[in-house]
Amino acid sequence: MLNLLRQIVQEVNNAGDLDAALGILVDRVQQAMNTEVCSVYVYNAKTKRHILRATKGLNAASVGKVSLSNNEGLVGFVAAREEPINLDDASKHPKYHFLSGTGEEKFNSFLGVPIINQKRILGVLVVQQSDRRKFDESEEAFMVTMSAQLAGVLAHAEATGQVLERPDQFKKKKVKQDVVVKGAAAAPGIAIGTVVVLSPTADLYDVPDRTAQNVDDEILRFKHAIDGARMQIKQVGEALKDLRPEEQALFDVYIRMLDDDALGSEVTRRIKENNQWAQGALRDVIFEYVAHFDKMDDAYLRERATDIKDLGARVLAQLQDTIELVSDVDFPEHTILVSEELTPSMLGEVPENKLVALVSAKGSANSHVAILARAMGIPTIMGAVDLPVKQMDGIKLVVDGYRGHLYTHPSPRMLEQFQAIVEEEKALVQGLEAIKELPAQTTDGHRLKLLVNTGLITDAYRSLDKGAEGVGLYRTEVPFMMRDRFPSETEQANIYRSQLEAFAPQPVTMRTLDIGGDKALSYFPIEEDNPFLGWRGIRVTLDHPEIFLLQVRAMLKASHGLNNLKIMLPMITSTSEVEEALHFIYRAYQEVIEEGIEVEMPEVGVMIEVPAAVYQAKQLASMVDFLSVGSNDLTQYLLAVDRNNPRVAGLYDSFHPSVLAALQHIVNAGKSENCPVSVCGEMAGNPAGALILMAMGYDMLSMNATNVPRVKSVLRSTDLIYAQEVLSDVMQLDSAQVIGSTLELALNKLGQSRMLGPRAT
Repeated sequence: MLNLLRQIVQEVNNAGDLDAALGILVDRVQQAMNTEVCSVYVYNAKTKRHILRATKGLNAASVGKVSLSNNEGLVGFVAAREEPINLDDASKHPKYHFLSGTGEEKFNSFLGVPIINQKRILGVLVVQQSDRRKFDESEEAFMVTMSAQLAGVLAHAEATGQVLERPDQFKKKKVKQDVVVKGAAAAPGIAIGTVVVLSPTADLYDVPDRTAQNVDDEILRFKHAIDGARMQIKQVGEALKDLRPEEQALFDVYIRMLDDDALGSEVTRRIKENNQWAQGALRDVIFEYVAHFDKMDDAYLRERATDIKDLGARVLAQLQDTIELVSDVDFPEHTILVSEELTPSMLGEVPENKLVALVSAKGSANSHVAILARAMGIPTIMGAVDLPVKQMDGIKLVVDGYRGHLYTHPSPRMLEQFQAIVEEEKALVQGLEAIKELPAQTTDGHRLKLLVNTGLITDAYRSLDKGAEGVGLYRTEVPFMMRDRFPSETEQANIYRSQLEAFAPQPVTMRTLDIGGDKALSYFPIEEDNPFLGWRGIRVTLDHPEIFLLQVRAMLKASHGLNNLKIMLPMITSTSEVEEALHFIYRAYQEVIEEGIEVEMPEVGVMIEVPAAVYQAKQLASMVDFLSVGSNDLTQYLLAVDRNNPRVAGLYDSFHPSVLAALQHIVNAGKSENCPVSVCGEMAGNPAGALILMAMGYDMLSMNATNVPRVKSVLRSTDLIYAQEVLSDVMQLDSAQVIGSTLELALNKLGQSRMLGPRAT
């Protein structure tokens, strides 16, 4: 059954359009289930009817003409219950409704399963037979599995406007407008433009097996291809001239992967040992690497598989002399780049000032592409799994990088709404410039410090331009992730120095290496079944004191003469971890002093980001100089939701009552020990979140640089008493959605609702 399922799915996915796909589906399922009838009913949300869209066994003339309303007949009953209905005599069921003209009166057995995508009913898949037969569990399971696959097909068709009432409507060239496709928001902003779909220039899957006619010639040909690919990647990096050196390092990583001690040597060895032609050896090596990385649960390591496939395709293009790439593509003025798997090198293919947004069906907010997109200020959505990429080229698209939503075939009304938002965003940015140098102080004199989260030196410069008062979270893992080895103590010190100098004398809080979970290093693989609950954060560095001590020494040396360094420990779950980490930090400090480098001992704090730390907040506060709540991970762990997974991202909400209760508990615990407490997560950068965090008693908020002016504007428009009244109200509520609406209303009363970001109706 599994092989049959794969075969059917492959045939359906290769179909030219929806009707062809459904035709193949009903034919193959009817054969697989050994039944007389297989039909697909597609739900039209506008008319609220289930329309017979394809059938094998019923009267073909009834396709597109016969329909059932919600909860009408067995088909409607399946949809309403959202579960399979399996009957050996359908006519005896109270919900049975005879469909005239279909010829179904002779069929007794009925098995219907709902087709559901992201909680929405898209249709019903049905098999029928004249014999009175109860379908067994394996057959029912096959139908449920088939319907799950069909849900993706219908979601794709809906995104391209193919879900219409009747097949003959295609002749009229009508498409469904304003279809929303959800993904993971990777870089904020709104963009309207025309899609250009990019794919690898050469297909490794099409390379046949072939024996080398002359091994030396094949090796020479491969070396020339490597040189060509290196040059091409270098040119792509140079095309992105606005990137700073640390971001350009991504392309250096690409080039180093082609070196003789990496992919290059492995392919050369295959050519020699297997007497294999260069293209075949390249294909096998790339596929081995990709298979290795694809099996890993870690999101960042899986992104390396995308990088390797991109490299392989570029080298193959050189070998095949198909180096045209995208030179023949006509890029419109407002290009939205779409691909199954976006790679950093694709960004440099688009002419300057034409790229307005990026969309990838695969990948996460932690991919190399997402990192670059945020640095370049390009709205980006990753993980849009329901996007029919192959049918997207040339269509109009709206990208909402704030919420991770795409709108295909936008109607004139929607275009007008989003264009107004784009213009409003521009005006808002200009208006916020006026308060850039002013403090985040309420009308009754309460002062709050607004800091920023950084990872690249570009973030630092952008933060200073937004009026930030220091760094609440510097992600030291970013420089580690952009290399193919651990950076030396000197290299780390130089990187940290640039951050400390950029903000001096304002404080810079550097988080010690936080890898594991969704962040990993290709040269230090962590392979686990459940990485988010595994070997990550402080657990890794305490197990490797040589890494921890070297990093802390580099931080201390970088602070020489500046003395604005603060050190923060991630993923703390117990006081013993803090004791051990402090021991290493004091040891590193003494070693630096003994080297003759006079530095001040920095403040040391811990991140509160797991439930265990919430309930030990008082004890932790008594041991360190400050606490900082990582609201993103804390929300994720409290709610058991991976926020980078578009399937469940809708469940992730920092305004959940449990999250608010935990946040209040933490700040109370910190205050009881006279320990400053801050928040460094997306909640701090949400103007509504900032309002209630201030009311709870938090001293500092750290956020992405783009949110600093918005948060400052809200805080300067209110007083502390009003914020505390709002907090008192929301703490009585038991629904995250109601809390969100209440906070939106509170900002509206302050005349600050637009600070929440764009909202199209």
